Amino acid sequence: MKINKILYWISTVLLCLLMGYSASMYFTSTEMVKGFFENLNYPTYVVIPLAILKVLGIAMILWRKSTWLTEWAYAGFFFDLVLATAAHYYAGDGIVGFSLYGLLLIFPSYFLGKQIRD
Repeated sequence: MKINKILYWISTVLLCLLMGYSASMYFTSTEMVKGFFENLNYPTYVVIPLAILKVLGIAMILWRKSTWLTEWAYAGFFFDLVLATAAHYYAGDGIVGFSLYGLLLIFPSYFLGKQIRD
């Protein structure tokens, strides 16, 4: 059980750092990120709301007091990471990048978190 808890915290902290870095880039370099969104054919008006939701998602995943909100945070991160990975792949950037790393981190964080919580 101890190794599961360690792996859970490593994957969760790394996932939250990745999402936090992403949100901070959205807040501090908004025009640059909007340019990326335009290149990927995504609407630019979602940049700031998406950054706010990422910060709230991080808070819900680390807080873990509400199972319902934690599930929604993981679902939001999952769809964000899948869509980002697909968008970068179809834009010709390749599949390997931060979004793929996030996808690799979200699964152990989610499933080990369920084991630890139960």
